[in-house]
Amino acid sequence: GEEVETSKKWAAGQNKQHLVAKNTAKLDRETEELQHQRVSLEVGKVIQQGRQNKGLTQKDLATKINEKPQVIADYECGKAIPNNQVMGKIERAIGLKLRGKDIGEPLEAGPKKK
Repeated sequence: GEEVETSKKWAAGQNKQHLVAKNTAKLDRETEELQHQRVSLEVGKVIQQGRQNKGLTQKDLATKINEKPQVIADYECGKAIPNNQVMGKIERAIGLKLRGKDIGEPLEAGPKKK
């Protein structure tokens, strides 16, 4: 038969659809100049106080907002990377503000949408 030309494709047959950009790898290493922003300890203390005032354990609060207990623990000790959806759920569950300038203030019910 005829001669068939074959060419080697880079990473062919391997599941390498998700390539990591250089900046993401740097952030993951968390060097001093590039760090993920963490929840402040002040916010963690407010979450803890609010949870205890309502008589909830970390597990109870996590169940109430449909998150894992580890998420609550991370937020309370300042290890978590802030996520606005999670912060909003925690705010509503404990009734205290966690974002903005008046952290720890009671959460006022905003105007209802009609």
